[in-house]
Amino acid sequence: MKKAVNVSVKANPRKPVHPEKLVRRFIKKCKKEKIVEEVRDRRYYLKPSEKKRLKRERAQRTRRKEDLKRLKDK
Repeated sequence: MKKAVNVSVKANPRKPVHPEKLVRRFIKKCKKEKIVEEVRDRRYYLKPSEKKRLKRERAQRTRRKEDLKRLKDK
């Protein structure tokens, strides 16, 4: 079980920062903690076998991409 993560971004009162920069920093933190991915995964139930199959397919895709990249660089 993962621990609960509360992502927050604080602005330094001595150094004014654009609100857009704070939003970007917040989004980056959320991506790092994989919050959005977990929400998408929990939207509906996936059987463990289905999860395993999707994970295997994702790994094959990334391997193919890396192989193509390696061949292209040579």
